[in-house]
Amino acid sequence: MLDYRFIWQSFNALHAANTTQHLLYKCYKKSSVPDAEKKSYENSYPFIYYLEHGQNYFQLSENAPLSIKPVLLFYGMVQLLKACLLTVDPQYPESTSVLAHGVSTRKRKKQSYEFFHDEVKVQKNGLFSHFSERMFHLKQMEGEKFTMEQLFKRIPELHNLFILHFQKNLYIKTSIDEENTLQIPVDVLDSYHMTSRRFLDYITNALPFQNSPRQQEGTGDGPLLLHIEQSKEQLPLSSSPLLFHIYENAFYLPKDRELLSVFPEIMVHYLLLYNLSMISRYETEWWSELLHSYSSNDYPFIRQFLAITADKVPYLLYLFLKEKIDKV
Repeated sequence: MLDYRFIWQSFNALHAANTTQHLLYKCYKKSSVPDAEKKSYENSYPFIYYLEHGQNYFQLSENAPLSIKPVLLFYGMVQLLKACLLTVDPQYPESTSVLAHGVSTRKRKKQSYEFFHDEVKVQKNGLFSHFSERMFHLKQMEGEKFTMEQLFKRIPELHNLFILHFQKNLYIKTSIDEENTLQIPVDVLDSYHMTSRRFLDYITNALPFQNSPRQQEGTGDGPLLLHIEQSKEQLPLSSSPLLFHIYENAFYLPKDRELLSVFPEIMVHYLLLYNLSMISRYETEWWSELLHSYSSNDYPFIRQFLAITADKVPYLLYLFLKEKIDKV
């Protein structure tokens, strides 16, 4: 299990204007940003303040009542995202349009409301679309809708709850050996109804990072092998549609082909936290009943997700910044 204290210690190490300015200058220079030195000086203090502000929100959430955790975690995430954005967008925020959340949800919940079936809709402008494009190179998501169930299915640490409450085993556990070879159990062929050759062609194209099938000696009962052309350390940030389980330090492959689309997990956490923070603020009656009645499956999923996201969001955004630091 990872020790999460080092993440905040790593962020704290960037609380020095000279170091931050050097980091931003190298990022801007590599991207051929005009006036790279000037922009790096201008952004060095905002970068530090975003990191510090984000850390304060996350640390406050540790001892906060569950009822207000979503608000603290969402705004903590927003602050960390802003720091990350400054490494790839020296003009941020260039206009007020990128300051909006960038997603929307139904304002009033119906009588028979269930969180699992609630939806969030992506807007044309705002932080969600902006960081999705600038940090993960995903464009044109305007108008797309996601249910909370669809998003929960992209959080592998929730797989125990899907098994317990719905008898659904959603994932196949994989492993990566010391030679950076991804080993996928051969059972996956039954889930995908494919031959091994067809599956390897399919998954090679589905994964966003460079990979290549490896020949396998012996019988066809062994795992399917893919060589990954990327450091294992950085893989969790961009592994989608492979799902990284932070507590097991392992990767899972969804059994459902609909989940085999590239959708970085940091975007999943943003959408879920946005909706939960809105509910916490504006749907007080439903939210309070959920937290005290234990009458639906929503509660254990929400509670476990909030514990997971408090660890995973800082970790994934730490990996984003570490990749920039390592290239300096």
